[in-house]
Amino acid sequence: MRYFLRLSYNGESFHGWQSQPNAMGVQQKIEEALSVVTRLPVSIVGAGRTDAGVHAREMFAHFDLPKPVDDKRRLIISLNRLVGRNIAIDDLIEVAEDAHARFDAVERTYKYFVTFKKSAFLYPYAWYSPSRLDIDMMNEAASELLQTEDFTSFAKLHSDAKTNICDVRHAKWDVADNDISNGFSGLFVDGIVFTISADRFLRNMVRAVVGTLVEVGRKKISVQDFKDIILRRDRCSAGISMPAEALFLWSVKYPYII
Repeated sequence: MRYFLRLSYNGESFHGWQSQPNAMGVQQKIEEALSVVTRLPVSIVGAGRTDAGVHAREMFAHFDLPKPVDDKRRLIISLNRLVGRNIAIDDLIEVAEDAHARFDAVERTYKYFVTFKKSAFLYPYAWYSPSRLDIDMMNEAASELLQTEDFTSFAKLHSDAKTNICDVRHAKWDVADNDISNGFSGLFVDGIVFTISADRFLRNMVRAVVGTLVEVGRKKISVQDFKDIILRRDRCSAGISMPAEALFLWSVKYPYII
């Protein structure tokens, strides 16, 4: 039997999603909990790999068991007791035996949060900018991402990606007041959020895109400069990689899960 886990996590205390020899990843924590609850060695495959410090409002992972789960609610409760306070198991979904959490995902959405008001309660969920950013200029530049296929300029150097081609379907900055009022209990009162959706993302891509757009928002580079950076296909031409703490994997879409 194959199952999907729908889960969320606060990435602050984890060294990313993937299990690592000398550091705790989200994947390892969940595998350990599943193995205790099922009394079987269980490995999981996630929808993607988030870097150290990146959060996930929605992540999916699949795993296999030799027989059906008798009590789904009980298993979820047991897992939540074991994974710690920074991970929440939200649902367990029975899927076809060939369903794949990574390869079957048709769209992923990330959000990056920027606040203009320093708050003791927002770190590590938003990046603080003491100066205002020109959201109109950033959106003009971001629209170029919808016309782009090759994202080499925003790809981590020396990665193992076979291709830097991505299909970006949405890329836009919005005032964040209402966007995350439930997620931050109304604390996020003065800021903006960047939302980007694509079929796939390269390692470090979103943080590099945001870093370059912030340069546009600060008027250190022009919209035309942003276009030129894309065309150069050179990571050294783009802006810095933004801090991971303000980045969320927001949602993952599958053709068979609504």
